[in-house]
Amino acid sequence: MSDKPTDRTRSAARQEQFLDVISRDEATAKFQRHVRLQPLGIEVVPLILALRRVLATTVLSDVDVPGFDRSNVDGFAVFAADTYGAMEERPSTLALNGEVLEPGVRPSETVVPGRASIIATGGMLPRGADAVIMVEQTETTREGGIECRNSVASGQNITFAGTDIAKGETVLRPGQVLTSRELGVLAAIGQDQVDVFRRPRVAIISTGNEIVAPGEPLRTGAVYDSNAAIIGAAVEELGGEPVHLGIVADNDAELEAALNRALGCDMVILSGGTSEGAGDLSYRVVSRLGNPGIVAHGVALKPGKPICLAVTDGKPVLILPGFPTSAIFTFHEFVAPVLRAFAGLAQERRQIVPATLPLRVNSERGRTEYLLVSLIQGDDGLTAYPMGKGSGSVTAFSYADGFVTIGQHEEIVEAGSDVTVQLLGQALEPAELIAIGSHCVGLDYLLGELQRRGIAAKSLNVGSMGGLAAARRGECDIGGIHLMDPKTGVYNRPLLDDTLDLITGYRRMQGIVYRVDDGRFSTKDVAAAVANALADRECTMVNRNTGSGTRILIDRLLGGKQPAGYGVQGKSHNAVAAAVAQGRADWGMAIDTVAQQYGLGFTPVQEEHYDFAVPKARLERPAVQAFRSLLQDAAVRAHLRGLGFRLD
Repeated sequence: MSDKPTDRTRSAARQEQFLDVISRDEATAKFQRHVRLQPLGIEVVPLILALRRVLATTVLSDVDVPGFDRSNVDGFAVFAADTYGAMEERPSTLALNGEVLEPGVRPSETVVPGRASIIATGGMLPRGADAVIMVEQTETTREGGIECRNSVASGQNITFAGTDIAKGETVLRPGQVLTSRELGVLAAIGQDQVDVFRRPRVAIISTGNEIVAPGEPLRTGAVYDSNAAIIGAAVEELGGEPVHLGIVADNDAELEAALNRALGCDMVILSGGTSEGAGDLSYRVVSRLGNPGIVAHGVALKPGKPICLAVTDGKPVLILPGFPTSAIFTFHEFVAPVLRAFAGLAQERRQIVPATLPLRVNSERGRTEYLLVSLIQGDDGLTAYPMGKGSGSVTAFSYADGFVTIGQHEEIVEAGSDVTVQLLGQALEPAELIAIGSHCVGLDYLLGELQRRGIAAKSLNVGSMGGLAAARRGECDIGGIHLMDPKTGVYNRPLLDDTLDLITGYRRMQGIVYRVDDGRFSTKDVAAAVANALADRECTMVNRNTGSGTRILIDRLLGGKQPAGYGVQGKSHNAVAAAVAQGRADWGMAIDTVAQQYGLGFTPVQEEHYDFAVPKARLERPAVQAFRSLLQDAAVRAHLRGLGFRLD
């Protein structure tokens, strides 16, 4: 019998790569049991290099700040009792000592009753003086003295020694992140260097034959390595020092050599190679580590199920999933707590806010799901819109405001449910203008212009029907829609109720997109092109998502027929164009501006109106008025025309 493995034995071997899928809490406990959750050491750095470092020791002041009694104003150091009862009509007259007390000058004369010394802001208070009268409250006399035209109390306009910081006082404590404010305090007490925790060095390795470094040509089927940038920045944000070891192809020897180099750091993070695929070598290489080696491979999380956690001789080694959202979620779930401990930082406390879920969400039983959401402030509180992007999305995490945790035993969260949202940042920063509805590159441009003019804007692409519904619920300022009323053939306005108004946008041409060398669509007759597509069973379309204005137009064009590819739904015009350009589909429907971007053929079907539904209650908001004015700006209208849009 041949020793060559069969497809079945190879498949079985792949399945054996996974350990038992365990809960998040169990995985965390197994992982942290073998790691010392404490700082890695202390080093002394010059004050000028200490920004964003973590203080390692208690700082006591060796000096008083200020170190002497000093004046807060320009004026005259006086004996306060000499000014009692002084006023414009009856001033008190004082003779002047011969010195001028500027900052840095040590007084040599005593202020006695009946005399005063000239003193500048920051000047050292002379012996005998107990107050400073401001220069504007005095007049000089012909004899060279001063007339005090106001009274001052003892201690007035003086900062006494040690008022700010007293000698022996604790000014900073371990664990504080040193910002410009703390560095100013250290400088004020005379410290030119500071004890800080050593920054943990974290090796970062990206794996996979399909990974290409940013800046390099992108071949078909390859993706740019975004994970290394994301993870490296996250490491630095948490007080670590990222050590980028580059991209390693799916080669056992090369990956093992890279891992051995990486083990010279305090922690190792590999990105990719955690799943059951035959080409995933990261797990195999890491599985050779010992003491104890792999402690968890497979955690009941979504996203992030295939994460692999290992420790060798107290050093954490993690294989994060290759998809960006999965990678960053698992980073914050498993890496961040350990990294913060290594860096001397306290564990993070995220802010939690209540919200309402506007859409029904289905979840997979048996896995804790983190649902990324964008928060919208409505009249009745916050609404948490699911981002609608999978774990492969690069933008989902960066665009989200927070996430909802769906328990592993929940399968459905109904629309209208009250949920708790953990914010991803320290605080929620509400946008001044919220746009929900159909995606359009024209709207992208308009919102960018608003942002450039100082108005923060946020957009969610949920389709025209979703935008109209959000506007009716008062969840957005503008809802981008292109919906044709089937009874009248008129766009948008007939679908509004008495709570909504319409801001006229622009027109854009919808049409059939196809590769220019595809003879089935060379005709400019729409009916003939659709008939050709329906007649050829090998001719595959890419559809649009239910609820979009484009989907309504497609269904009307197909007349109830469902050709090959009908069930494949792109969520934007760009998604449709990309599928056709890459040969994954043969035709679809998109706007002409997008077809031009992808070099596709285009058969016009119908010019549609892309307008903005606005809740009447929000019409007078400054951001809505700014948006309306923007649409009338001559330069903006010229740019929209340059993009291929038509404005009447």
